[in-house]
Amino acid sequence: MAAAAASVGRLLVVGELCVDLIIDVDDEIRFGQYEQIVPRTTLTMGSSSAITACGAAALGVDTRLISVRADDTFGRFLDDELARRRVDTAGVRVDDSLPTGASTHLTRPDGDRAILTSMGSIGTVRAADVTAADLAGAAHLHVGSYFLQHALHADAPALFRAARTAGLTTSLDGNFDPAEEWDCGILDLMPHADVFFGNEEELTGITGAADIDAAVDHLLDRMPDGATVVAKLGSEGAYAARRVDGRTERVRAAVPPVDGPLVDTVGAGDTLAAGYLTARLSGMPGDEAIAFAVACGTASTRGAGGVGAQPDYASAAALAAHIPVSSD
Repeated sequence: MAAAAASVGRLLVVGELCVDLIIDVDDEIRFGQYEQIVPRTTLTMGSSSAITACGAAALGVDTRLISVRADDTFGRFLDDELARRRVDTAGVRVDDSLPTGASTHLTRPDGDRAILTSMGSIGTVRAADVTAADLAGAAHLHVGSYFLQHALHADAPALFRAARTAGLTTSLDGNFDPAEEWDCGILDLMPHADVFFGNEEELTGITGAADIDAAVDHLLDRMPDGATVVAKLGSEGAYAARRVDGRTERVRAAVPPVDGPLVDTVGAGDTLAAGYLTARLSGMPGDEAIAFAVACGTASTRGAGGVGAQPDYASAAALAAHIPVSSD
């Protein structure tokens, strides 16, 4: 396993910023002014982009978040949390024209959940928020929750081109599209993305392919030589796919056994992305990188919310050492 990630260069994460209110639910929600007692409610860091940023920072990566919040209770809470988790917030713009975004997660014991999101400042980050100085000081650009980044869509290809021209590698996580249209120009970004993250629903939705493997092949056809698609498989782990001599090579990592019960799966895929990007920046080989990523995502499910149990580098590496990896 490669050395700790402290000297791999800066990770620049561009995306949304919101709080998560995690509500554990044992029974179906009843309306009609019926009061139900729930096991737990947790207020925590939310948003795919910020959770990925926090996950990378926990692993020792110098990480800057480019985002937008308001100067309200939620916004100040997020600022304090980001600082506590060692994420550089110099690129977080404060805009009081909208409230800070918020997502309420109703989570069941089996890990399934419903998500109710109040957009607020979510979707207002712009390509212009990323300065030339930001790019000059970074090694990698990552954009999270692409389908929520409404103000970014038009200029996203130019941002990715500028990043690659400046010598950065790039990655993109589409996450779920609430409109279920799976477009917003996302395929136009593929020629400029070195890594793409997605689960089966997202990958097949974006490509229109019949299954996840066909969807991965479709995306690799559009991506640069040497690019990787990381397919998130939930309880089955993940695989990383790249094109080698005209064929798709997949390296799979299973979920390892871990101590303690599953608390929730909020942000597990975003922490997995943080792990994979850290591994890639650290120069790990592909099999070690996907194992490290799955270790990070798995560890995160042992705490409430997306950042409650994100591992440090040593913990993730120790867990990754017990993950079986296979190729096909």
